[in-house]
Amino acid sequence: MTYATVPDRHPPSPGRRGWYKRNEIAVTPWLFLAPAILFFLFYVIFPIYQSFTVSFYSWDGLSDPTYVGLENYRELMDDSAFEVSLWNNFKWLVLYLLAIPVGLMIALFLNQTVTGIRLYKSLFFFPFVISQVVVGLVFTWFYDPTFGLLNTFLGWFGLPTVNVLGDPTLATYGIIAAGLWPQTAYCMILYLTGLNAVDPEQIEAGRLDGAKGARMLWYIIIPQLKPATFIAFVVTIIGALRSFDLISIMTNGGPFGQTRVLSFYMFEKALSEYGFRMGYGAAIAVVLFLIMLCFIAYFLWSMWKEEKGH
Repeated sequence: MTYATVPDRHPPSPGRRGWYKRNEIAVTPWLFLAPAILFFLFYVIFPIYQSFTVSFYSWDGLSDPTYVGLENYRELMDDSAFEVSLWNNFKWLVLYLLAIPVGLMIALFLNQTVTGIRLYKSLFFFPFVISQVVVGLVFTWFYDPTFGLLNTFLGWFGLPTVNVLGDPTLATYGIIAAGLWPQTAYCMILYLTGLNAVDPEQIEAGRLDGAKGARMLWYIIIPQLKPATFIAFVVTIIGALRSFDLISIMTNGGPFGQTRVLSFYMFEKALSEYGFRMGYGAAIAVVLFLIMLCFIAYFLWSMWKEEKGH
C-alpha cells in the first residue's frame, strides 16, 4: 500500500525565516570580502593613521614621545636634504614615465608573428622576474669605472671614463636608468595583454578607410589600450615615488646625499641616524603619502569621469 505525500499548505512566512536567509544575497559578498577588508584596515589604514599621529611628536621609538605639533613640518621647510630628496622624486616621476611609451613600442614589436619571437619575448620579459636587488647589483657593475661594460664601450670610441655613480650630477640619472629596465618590461606585459583584446574589426575598418602606420596606432589601437595605459600610469608613478631599494643598493644615498629620495630620506631619519627621529621620519612619510594620494585621486577621478561619460 502506498501513501501519497500531502504538500505543506502553510510554508514558512518570511518573518519566520532566519535573518541570514532573508539577506543572503546582500550579505554573502561581504562575508567573502571581510578578511581582505580587515587586512587592509590593519596593515594599510591603521599605519597611515599612526604616521599622521607620530608626525606631531618628537620620538626616538623607545622613550616617551613629546608632542611638538607642526614643528617637524616647519623643520622640513628649511631642510636642504629634504629639498634635494623632493627634487629627485620629481626627476624619478618625469623620467620613469618613459617606461610607458617604450613598453608600448616593444609590445607592438613582440605582437608580430616573426621567426624567433618567443626568444625575443623571453629576453624582454626577463627583467620583470628578477629582484630589484639583482638589478641594482647588475647596473652597479655595469657603471663601474674600472671594469664596467659602460666604460669599456666608451673606450672603444676613444671617449673618457665616466664614473656614473660617483658623480653627484649623474648618479640619480644612472639609478633611474636601472629602474627603467624592469619597469619597461612590466609596461610591455600590460600592453601585450591589452593588444590581445584589440578588436580586429576596428583595425580592418581603419584599413578600409586608409589608416595605416602612425594613424592606425594613434586613432584605433591606442584608444583601445586605455585600460592598460591607466594601470601602467598608476603603477609607474607609485613605483617612482616608492623608489628605495635601487638607491640603497647602488649608492646608499650618495655621493654626498645627492641621490636621496623621500622614501630613502625617511628611512635615514627614522631608522639609520643616531637619535632615531621617528616623528621627523613620519612627517616625511606623510608628505610622500599626500603626493602619492594626489596622483591616485586624479587617476581615479579621470576613470570615474570616463565611465560616467559612457
